[in-house]
Amino acid sequence: MSRRPIRILLAEDQSMVREALAALLGLEPDIEVPAQVARGDEVVAAARAHDVDVALLDIEMPGMTGIEAAAALRAALPGIRIVILTTFGRPGYLRGAMEAGASAFLVKDAPAAQLADAVRRVLAGERVIDPTLAAAALAEGANPLTEREREVLRAAESGATNAELAARLHLSPGTVRNYLSTAIQKLASRNRAEAIRTAREKGWL
Repeated sequence: MSRRPIRILLAEDQSMVREALAALLGLEPDIEVPAQVARGDEVVAAARAHDVDVALLDIEMPGMTGIEAAAALRAALPGIRIVILTTFGRPGYLRGAMEAGASAFLVKDAPAAQLADAVRRVLAGERVIDPTLAAAALAEGANPLTEREREVLRAAESGATNAELAARLHLSPGTVRNYLSTAIQKLASRNRAEAIRTAREKGWL
């Protein structure tokens, strides 16, 4: 009795990239791609509807990031293996992906054969991480920002004043100022805009 093909869900907001990946993976004799979505908040429903074994998630998607989608998928369907694909080799993304329950973290421009091999390996219980990204993450170290500091920095991206941020986050203006000041200091930045840019570049937001 032959084993059923490995069923993959592909989540990627750029249709050309998604279709190319699906076509390449579909050439593998033991892999099929029955589900494709363009939004992170569609991942769980699609995985459930199509009885998939592995979810390949892009990081940058509308609705929900790949890392947020990975956490939601792990909570809803813990038996599905998760592979995070990224164009951005930011060290903080790797740590976030692993904490969200991903079994693999690979760059999007990896050869299709390497991606297919990673799919098979995560199904066998292995963890697969791009070695260059792993080395960068180790060199960078842990995210120095607390969850609350990240929340305040993310809110500050809108350009809101401290008073506006305080109202939105249900904090006092002084507390908001303290969180921003601490984050700026930790990131060795001159101001909040530079702190936000640095945190984004490292994948810490």
